[in-house]
Amino acid sequence: MRSATITRKTSETEISVTLDVDGSGRYDNQTGVGFFDHMLDQLARHALFDLTVRADGDLHIDDHHTVEDTGIAIGQALAKALGDKRGIRRYGECALPMDDAQVRCALDLSGRPFLVWNVALPTQKIGTFDTELVREFFQALSTHGGITLHLDQVHGVNSHHIAEAAFKAVARALRDACEVDPRKADAVPSTKGTL
Repeated sequence: MRSATITRKTSETEISVTLDVDGSGRYDNQTGVGFFDHMLDQLARHALFDLTVRADGDLHIDDHHTVEDTGIAIGQALAKALGDKRGIRRYGECALPMDDAQVRCALDLSGRPFLVWNVALPTQKIGTFDTELVREFFQALSTHGGITLHLDQVHGVNSHHIAEAAFKAVARALRDACEVDPRKADAVPSTKGTL
């Protein structure tokens, strides 16, 4: 079973994440940040991960610690669930359109975290959500999931659509990268023999 549970507790947040890579897209995410929950639901649904998140954070300050620490925990859960990454396809990509927005994602489950972020959200808020936190989430996911992650905005004028296209593009790329390659199900996808 490619699944993992991560619990992360700091003076700012207490977070529990359960992630099943071979799920059906079921989700139950409760972070106290409505728009972020909506994005996590999209991530699970389109990656076909089963994802449960419980977060209790210092929302009286702002949403930053909750969003960032959730990204850390999801990245750690994904890395743990994939183990030595034997048999995975490793790479994934998606050009995701959503109304006015299109975001391209290319990623590599390389174990070498790196984020390339060419996304410009035109407003500072989506409802009460700080749009700068979209990047913070993906930085944390990349760093703690060991993901080389490139996100490029092709089009977009609506911040909600751009952010959602980013989450969905990452989800679809992760779905492809995590799938077992039937031609090499017994091998780690690297000439080095390890990732």
